[in-house]
Amino acid sequence: MPGVKATEDLGPKEEFQACAFVCHVEYFMPEVIFAGPAGRLEGRYQPSKEKSAPIAIVLHPHPQFGGTMNNKIVYDLFYMFQKRDFTTLRFNFRGIGRSQGEFDHGTGELSDAAAALDWVQSLHPDSKSCWVAGYSFGSWIGMQLLMRRPEIEGFISVAPQPNTYDFSFLAPCPSSGLIIHGDADKVAPPKDVQTLVDKLHTQKGITITQKTIPGANHFFANHAELLIEECADYLDRRLAGELADPRPKRLR
Repeated sequence: MPGVKATEDLGPKEEFQACAFVCHVEYFMPEVIFAGPAGRLEGRYQPSKEKSAPIAIVLHPHPQFGGTMNNKIVYDLFYMFQKRDFTTLRFNFRGIGRSQGEFDHGTGELSDAAAALDWVQSLHPDSKSCWVAGYSFGSWIGMQLLMRRPEIEGFISVAPQPNTYDFSFLAPCPSSGLIIHGDADKVAPPKDVQTLVDKLHTQKGITITQKTIPGANHFFANHAELLIEECADYLDRRLAGELADPRPKRLR
């Protein structure tokens, strides 16, 4: 985008503004307001026509560094699930956009994510499964949600930051999923992501798929299309019954 730096030299307040995205086709994605633990939460919601369709929740990057539900990668992940007939929700964590509350260093944001999943499930009680996808800070929140909600059967973790956030709670990780990152990421160094992946690979009963995008930084500048292609390929293979423990998970 003109006038926006897309390098690893960005200052902290610019960190995710490099990926900021104003969507001009939101008219077909209903805006929703639902109750969260710190007040109302603002989201974009697209229900499937199928009552039993799976649910997908997409979580945005760090709220204090410009992360919102309108981040381009978050939007593209949302659309990826929607195209595959998932009931899909993305939303702003507390204190962002029209969502009420204040940043809570991850604790409150995890509660927001749980409230978001509760809200979607209340509208779709016949849904048989759920996925969570998160980018950067959102991937950390998503993996914590995964540990607390046994109905989540798959995850996509984009550019997780094990050098910044503690992922030791994944002991064991309850579901198979994708960890995808760039090999030129200075915010989440590849060696730290590799250490996380290696630990998860030692666990039984799940399959962790790792994808590394050559030349991609933390913001996937000039690599966003390839990122989504890899995520979509992984999701399609999972939906076809590949890359995971065959035992199904059921809601509640």
